[in-house]
Amino acid sequence: MWKNRVRRQHTLLAIIRHYSRISPPPPACSDPVIRVSKTNIAHLGGPKKGPKPRQLLSLPPFPGHPLPGKNSGSGKPGRVTAISWVKYYFDEIADPVIQSHFNKGLVQMACPSSEDSYVDKEQMKPMRKIRPNEVMEAGARVYIPVSVAETRISKRYDTIPSGTLYPNADEIQYLQRLVKYKDSAIMVLNKPPRVPVKGNLPVHNSMDALAAAALSYDYDEGPKLVHRLDRESSGLLLMGRTKESVDHLQWLFSDINKGNPSCKAWNDACQATYRRYWALVIGSPREKEGLICAPLTKVLLNDGKTERVILAHQSGLEASQEAITEYRVLGPMISGCSWIELRPVTSRKHQLRVHCAEALGTPIVGDYKYGWFIHQRWKQMPRVDIEPTTGQPYKLRRPEGLDVQKGSVLSKVPLLHLHCRELVLPNISKFLQVLDQKSENLHPEVSLKPDLLRFVGSMPSHMKISWNLMSSYLV
Repeated sequence: MWKNRVRRQHTLLAIIRHYSRISPPPPACSDPVIRVSKTNIAHLGGPKKGPKPRQLLSLPPFPGHPLPGKNSGSGKPGRVTAISWVKYYFDEIADPVIQSHFNKGLVQMACPSSEDSYVDKEQMKPMRKIRPNEVMEAGARVYIPVSVAETRISKRYDTIPSGTLYPNADEIQYLQRLVKYKDSAIMVLNKPPRVPVKGNLPVHNSMDALAAAALSYDYDEGPKLVHRLDRESSGLLLMGRTKESVDHLQWLFSDINKGNPSCKAWNDACQATYRRYWALVIGSPREKEGLICAPLTKVLLNDGKTERVILAHQSGLEASQEAITEYRVLGPMISGCSWIELRPVTSRKHQLRVHCAEALGTPIVGDYKYGWFIHQRWKQMPRVDIEPTTGQPYKLRRPEGLDVQKGSVLSKVPLLHLHCRELVLPNISKFLQVLDQKSENLHPEVSLKPDLLRFVGSMPSHMKISWNLMSSYLV
């Protein structure tokens, strides 16, 4: 009987424990492992955490044809290695930086497919590491961490010349440092922000006036404008040095060029001309790649003086101009903003700013004219030193001794984040002889020059700061 009584108590306790409402504490780790430290002490804990996910930058699909502005002296124009393609796209980045990313195995590639496009779940795509000498195939996409484009920011801000048509020696040196390329026909400058391109009587510090006063070099007259950039924007600005080159370049950037039937090489070079911009926008477009076909029209505001460019209505009752822009999202959205690449097919006033604000619904950071409705609620990016996912501190890439809030996303009033980064155009100095003589017969030395010229301009300081700050969130 005594044994039966004990057995009943154990059964009752088992039943009570089984129906108890007090749940046991969860285990510290589902798969505990024994880890030995450097001092030979064993610890029981969870598995070692893997590397943090990196924010990847998407390069455009490999075109598969000879790269513009790239000479192929080996006789194999179709063979382009992976490191050559990355160096070509990031022309302003030092070669050792790109080489180190390959050595660390950080450069990956997604296999090309007929319906491959950049999507939100790019991290889930089948990726594979690529070697520097691997030959690129048409349509292949390369992904590389944003750290490849991080650059050191100068602690010294150059003073923009202003208030005089006769710049002094320091201002002349400053303007000459902006020149990226010059030959007998053209000159390419990297325009800083907040400098007007075309000046009127009250404005003396415009690029055309300063170039005429300081960039004539051995010519009688200074270079002339052939296209324009907004005052607040920055980037590559092309100027012609002779009357013939100015005429051809203005015809090239107009939307009515018909080509020259006497020179096929010139026509092919004109068809390959393009400009690419980098912009930081508020939000992210729904589609990560696309073509914007939205005509533009001008309206007069209530003050009777100010003009504004808006999207034209589909009714067609008002005068409008065709406007086409290609866009591509460079990476994921971070802190409500994302970097995109813009390629205007047409050249309209404020085309990129209006298309971003009204067509895509993602105004450019610092665009208070067309994105005022968003900037009214603008909140500067907090100086977060704690990673939100793990709660652990991490290091931001902030340059020491520099006011990082000056115009960047940390500023209460950020500057316009729109930069003309890449420019490809015909080699005017080579084709001038052909176009003037109406013949394709060139001197052997001239014929060896490339048909296309390509330039890449580095971003201004406030955009570099924003890039470095935002890229440090996931790196």
